[in-house]
Amino acid sequence: MIWKSDFSINFAPETSKRKMNDTDKYKLRETTVAVVDDHEVVLEGLKSYLSKSGIGDVEAFARADALFSRMRLRRFDIYIIDIEMPDTTAEELIDTIHSLQPDAKIIVNTIHEEMWVVSKMMEKHVDGVLYKSAHLEQMIEAVLAVSTGQQYFCKKFRQSQSRLQHHNEILTKREIDVLKAIANGLSTKEIAASFFISENTVESHRQNLFRKLDTPNMASLIVKAIAAGYIDPEELVKT
Repeated sequence: MIWKSDFSINFAPETSKRKMNDTDKYKLRETTVAVVDDHEVVLEGLKSYLSKSGIGDVEAFARADALFSRMRLRRFDIYIIDIEMPDTTAEELIDTIHSLQPDAKIIVNTIHEEMWVVSKMMEKHVDGVLYKSAHLEQMIEAVLAVSTGQQYFCKKFRQSQSRLQHHNEILTKREIDVLKAIANGLSTKEIAASFFISENTVESHRQNLFRKLDTPNMASLIVKAIAAGYIDPEELVKT
């Protein structure tokens, strides 16, 4: 689950102004990178920047299926991916990369700074996260760090991760399950049947959720749960 305490290990320092030495330059020349983003300006811009920064081999992919086809012919050292692709979900993109190449190193590059995105990336154990608001120089730092077995997360992500881990110490797994069921409109009776618990137990969980998230009503409970990363809005039943 998303509250695993061993996720944040072996971090590289975030130093966007660090000067590269000869070892760094050699490492970049030997590194192969796949960039995956459906926005052409971002895709070509990042590919150009990485190439000009000394990375020896950079390929760009505007669709996930194009990447998967290419991966059947070759492997890359690092995959820099957007998590909002038109032909797959974030989870499927990461899972498929790992299924085709179990030792793949993945850096997520996204505009989404919401807590539910943070929780998904923690669950998937990616090697790095950079928000698109970060300085471009940090991408080179991330590539160098990840290529040497470290993890690299931008400052904003680490701040969000810290807040999320703090929240996740409060709710139990069962409370999170009940919370998601409530958010999807299930009744107390339906929730009880789904989890093979009594209706009284469901009501007890409901009251604990109100108390722990410090909210007086259902609407604000769901809003706070989304903000805290317990619920992904995409997983809610559309009505």
